[in-house]
Amino acid sequence: MNYQDIVFNDTPTNLNKLTRQIEEWAIDRDLDKGDTSKQIIKIYEEAGELARSYIRGDKKQMEDDYGDIFITIAISAMQNGLDIRDCISKAYQEISGRDGKIKDGVFVKESDLA
Repeated sequence: MNYQDIVFNDTPTNLNKLTRQIEEWAIDRDLDKGDTSKQIIKIYEEAGELARSYIRGDKKQMEDDYGDIFITIAISAMQNGLDIRDCISKAYQEISGRDGKIKDGVFVKESDLA
């Protein structure tokens, strides 16, 4: 699967294009100049909604919640002069060669295994 071409409602959509649209939406509303601390609180609020949807087994709502989390994180990155695409790329480069094991259902990197 090519992860640059994500399918939304059976229509191929480029994730970079969608991210640019999110950024433009935020700029149009001056969110790029907003208070980062408030945006971080919003990230946690959206994560709480995801947890509630997970507990309820509501996968349809979880889709929306994951999207909301991505949007709030992208805006927070903008507020700090960062590009979310660069942040994701850096994080992936960091984990791509990482070894480790699943412990209690969570991946634990090799250097943290005791």
